[in-house]
Amino acid sequence: MLTRDDCTVDNALSVYQEVRDTELKYVGFKDIGLNFKQLNELAATIRSGEQKVVFEVVSERKEDELRSAQAAIDIGAEYLLGGTHVHEVVKILAGSGIRYFPFPGRVVGHPSKLCGTIKEIVDSAQRLVAVEGVDGLDLLAYRYEGDVTTLVQSLVSAVDAPVIAAGGIDSDEKIESLTEAGVWGFTIGSAILNLRYPLSGATIRDKVALILKSVGSREEKENYERTIHLCD
Repeated sequence: MLTRDDCTVDNALSVYQEVRDTELKYVGFKDIGLNFKQLNELAATIRSGEQKVVFEVVSERKEDELRSAQAAIDIGAEYLLGGTHVHEVVKILAGSGIRYFPFPGRVVGHPSKLCGTIKEIVDSAQRLVAVEGVDGLDLLAYRYEGDVTTLVQSLVSAVDAPVIAAGGIDSDEKIESLTEAGVWGFTIGSAILNLRYPLSGATIRDKVALILKSVGSREEKENYERTIHLCD
């Protein structure tokens, strides 16, 4: 949530203070945009607010991804999302207690895009969840140019692991579709920080509260737990 266009925003600390006392359970940011000292301070502040720290890797180079995996340990993140060099990362994370959700499929560019056929992405997902140390998947659902609904439904039904949908979520319709497909959670950031969704012009805090209320209503209606992660 503390990110825009796949970069952690410069004023992430002040943005966090706006939402600190909401019912958020998870607050996230990317490995691009702030230096290590700033990331460490941000993570410590989030933990002091009794929320879990979610750190997402969007760096394109392997060496940067592996450096970010170590940074996740050093800043005390509870979740590491993203990245594609799974076998190297699980070795770095071993014994850390961090829950690891890599990207399935072929991910390219920055901001990241998801490429390939639905079958290729689902096959990738199945291979990833079979790796010891992988706890779930970070699916770039709305960064995919094909049939997103079919992709999400196919992938969620094909793996026995939690799936987080990330990127491009900016409407009630998208959230409803993801909920119906059975994702464990979703990330949202740019739409809120750009003051587009929901209620154009409302404050960041009000937007977060509205989304949490909406998700909570769906949980109550369906007796089905849904979690919102604020990082995009």
